[in-house]
Amino acid sequence: MLGRMGGVPESHSGWTFLTNHARVLASIAENQNTRIRDIAARCRLTERAVQKIISDLEEGGYLTHTRQGRTNEYRIEQGTILRHPADAGLTVAGLLSVLAQHDARRDAQQDRSQQLQTASLYERGPSADQ
Repeated sequence: MLGRMGGVPESHSGWTFLTNHARVLASIAENQNTRIRDIAARCRLTERAVQKIISDLEEGGYLTHTRQGRTNEYRIEQGTILRHPADAGLTVAGLLSVLAQHDARRDAQQDRSQQLQTASLYERGPSADQ
């Protein structure tokens, strides 16, 4: 369901396991030339919130950007250590690796589910309604 934020899906209420900062960083890791608008849609945030998060990540030394014509090219500082004391020694690269593995497993499961649905349709044959 789309909210009132110009096509951005409604935000989630309650707590989540990943922070918005981690979501934005993961989105940029997938495409270093992505637009703020696309990050916002993917992360279910406003563009203004994404701009603030990118600013936070740059100030923290996790991210830099260079202007390439009308777009930004982001560079993630892979070796930067995560901020929380409980994450001592864990780098941005380690976090992004875990998130990428999760995404790959999720995508594989979705592909298998779609294949099973397609196979099920073929097994049933044409509908009697046709």
